Amino acid sequence: MIPFRERNPVVIGAVSLVTLALALLLALRADDLPVIGGGDTYHAMFSEAGGLKPGDEVRIAGVRVGKVDEIALAGDEVKVSFKVDDAADFGSDTGAAIKVKTILGAMFVALEPAGEGQLEEGATIPATRTSSPYDVVDAFEGLAETSEKIDTDRLARSLTTLADLTRNTPEEFRGALQGLSRLSANVAAKDEQLELLLTNLQRVSTVLDERDDDIVTLMRDSDVLFRALVARRQAVHDLLVSSERLASELTALVRQSRADLKPALEHLENVVAVLNKNEDNLDDSLRLMAPFYRVFANTLGTGPWFDTWISNFPPVPQVG
Repeated sequence: MIPFRERNPVVIGAVSLVTLALALLLALRADDLPVIGGGDTYHAMFSEAGGLKPGDEVRIAGVRVGKVDEIALAGDEVKVSFKVDDAADFGSDTGAAIKVKTILGAMFVALEPAGEGQLEEGATIPATRTSSPYDVVDAFEGLAETSEKIDTDRLARSLTTLADLTRNTPEEFRGALQGLSRLSANVAAKDEQLELLLTNLQRVSTVLDERDDDIVTLMRDSDVLFRALVARRQAVHDLLVSSERLASELTALVRQSRADLKPALEHLENVVAVLNKNEDNLDDSLRLMAPFYRVFANTLGTGPWFDTWISNFPPVPQVG
């Protein structure tokens, strides 16, 4: 094998340049690769882009399933091309809507699944099944109709009042605007948490809807339990009254016998002290009495007669 240092540097440089070019091409077209840029591409026609831009999210029921790839004009409509993960399922009559993601103007495409089966890859959702956050033409038409109904005198007085407010209390008004700006920033920063909260709330409501029969049964059983407690209320009352009477009688008994109990307890204390003092003697007595009790039991074990013997006693003389 030829060492690396002895190889032709021109060939090595050419191979290196080709390799770098391929790596750069792969980096630029990474989204088109089957592994890195996986997913199916779809299109949707909108009457108004509404601030949507490439790279914005595509969601189904609030869950991100893809992103917008390209936005282009198609006549008097806007064609939005987006890529969706392979795991996402939505029917052949699916609609799409451009919605506001944050109050600062971020947008996303919301797919609205409908129909049976799966929308074919590369299919285009027509404008009849899409909606934009606002339509410029409709907005101006509505503005013209609304402006005709504006009371100009009242509007002038309102503007004058607003000017007086900002002139007399500039610091307070500026602080209110700053607070509103901070509130908007906080809401935008907590967008994911709010979305998660709403998603979990939907799950909780779904679970409650599925368990409504169990909840009704639980409420019925609780009603039966409360009815039983109400029915036994008199018995519980009598038990509490009897317990109170017993406690009163025991208290009176202790008070009445206190004079007799005190001397008895004092004597009992003296007796216990004597027993504790002679504990060793009592133990020795019980230990030494054990053989005596055993012999005594053998003596009386033959009925009404005594069965015993005396050792070292001389024999009885024979009388002739």
